[in-house]
Amino acid sequence: MLLPLNKYPSLDLHGETRATVYTEIKNFVNDNIKMKNKTILIIHGKGSGILKKEVHYQLRKMKEVKSFYLHYWNQGTTVVELNI
Repeated sequence: MLLPLNKYPSLDLHGETRATVYTEIKNFVNDNIKMKNKTILIIHGKGSGILKKEVHYQLRKMKEVKSFYLHYWNQGTTVVELNI
């Protein structure tokens, strides 16, 4: 599914470390569940893939997350579908 990147709430993790990613993601997911947003974007960048791997690892463990996948055109962004 092709999603316009500017239509959905997004969290930009550029400059973050693996140690701080969990807190950032958890707060962002919880805020968007309260606002009843079904789809959110997490921008981790392409780089060496360290942040992407950490983001996907944390998302797999969260019961609030229905599914997630890389954006079709921008591989530095993960699209997250929330359980609402």
